[in-house]
Amino acid sequence: MTKSTAAGAGSGPVRRFASVRRLSARRTAAVAGAAVLAGTAAVCAPGVAVAAPRAAASAAPTTDFRDCPPLPAGADPARWRCEVHSAAPVLTIGKVTVRLAPITMTHAEGPLPDGGDGQVWGAMHSTPTAVPGVRGLAIQPEYGGRSDFYTGTFSLRFRLLGRRLAPGCTIGATAPVDFRLKRSGPSTWVSQDPPLIEFSAYDDTFAAPAAERCGPLAPLVNHRLGLPATEGNLMTYDASYTFKTYDRLPRIPAR
Repeated sequence: MTKSTAAGAGSGPVRRFASVRRLSARRTAAVAGAAVLAGTAAVCAPGVAVAAPRAAASAAPTTDFRDCPPLPAGADPARWRCEVHSAAPVLTIGKVTVRLAPITMTHAEGPLPDGGDGQVWGAMHSTPTAVPGVRGLAIQPEYGGRSDFYTGTFSLRFRLLGRRLAPGCTIGATAPVDFRLKRSGPSTWVSQDPPLIEFSAYDDTFAAPAAERCGPLAPLVNHRLGLPATEGNLMTYDASYTFKTYDRLPRIPAR
């Protein structure tokens, strides 16, 4: 804010009133600026436990099959397998790039009695990750309700966590973000017994909607993250997966 100059000795009442009015306007602008800064600080305030950005490129594989879903009626357990998939995605969305904490997805796939290809969703697990450059703001991916592991498509929502954000603050709250992954190269069999396969993929075509349900700080959050963003977004996806056929798993009760 620039300094104001005092009125000259010959200034009349009108000029002095104009000077006072300019000072009042400047004070109002200063107060408004402070309010914006306070709002930004509220978004970035400490109070959320988050994972620090990681330097590792790939997720550690897991052999936990507890999230395997029940099979469809009539499915052959020897021909259906439960896959446990671990990934360490790097997400560029809007103006920020985040190396997400590892996520785990579990699903089942195999032939249906009518000869078609079947899939059953199991579960997804994730933890929050700090958003670089935005103190106290974290992002956590959540399953968006759609997946097709034959084609590499799935949907995610991204919950935003901050001390003064509304609990439901989410990118993709109304409609989740849809990803269609393309392989970066061939898969690699790391181990045959137990099976462990690694692969890399990416998607640079998805659109990122604005964050919603964030309360009064939503405009500040979206401005800081550069949302909505219809282009320039990227997810790179280094992953591994393992599997077991259902005849080698403990009996899974129907849900």
